[in-house]
Amino acid sequence: MSSVFDSRDADQILTGMRQARLAIGRGELVVLPTDTVYGVGADAFSPTAVQRLLDAKGRGRQQPPPVLVGSTATLAALVETVPEPVQRLVDEFWPGGLTIVLPSQPSLVWDLGETHGTVAVRMPDHRVALALLEETGPLAVSSANLTGEPAAVELEAARSMLGESIEVYLDAGPSTRGVASTIIDATSLVRPGGEDAKVRVLREGAISRDELARVLGDLLDEQP
Repeated sequence: MSSVFDSRDADQILTGMRQARLAIGRGELVVLPTDTVYGVGADAFSPTAVQRLLDAKGRGRQQPPPVLVGSTATLAALVETVPEPVQRLVDEFWPGGLTIVLPSQPSLVWDLGETHGTVAVRMPDHRVALALLEETGPLAVSSANLTGEPAAVELEAARSMLGESIEVYLDAGPSTRGVASTIIDATSLVRPGGEDAKVRVLREGAISRDELARVLGDLLDEQP
């Protein structure tokens, strides 16, 4: 049976964080608050847990989940390299609503789905999410909803869709932004043949194209 803990209650959050950490360690799923929308998280290095996440959402391996990290330094451990323009974006927008797709570190042993050798990484700006990530390490996290349904901005919406597929729910009230993160593809800055490399916006969300252009200048692809 799923457990729900209110992170705004000092006693509940201590118990909730402990139960969430244990659940992640067992390969179970946890719903956690972020600065954008609620997310459902699993151990990024457990293929069984990641598949459980995809199954809970009704999602195929062709839609691999992003990975949330608890510090900017962790990015360098998960990707092949961090190009200078990407570092500028990280300095400007992390923690926050920007997900960055880069070639993944080849030495990592994980299976997030059909990633084609890439990984989408974000550092959320939420105290509960960051505290959990500090204890668990990187988590595969996707929005806490069934595929095709609106992302959950309140815990009860996530519970109504995901139900008992989740071991622990961490409640922090309504999401502060209620808008999904912006996703950018920066792989062309790393892979060969990148003289005309551009950063592409895959999904516009919490960070606008204008904000990205302010940091990237001509490196931002003009195509929406």
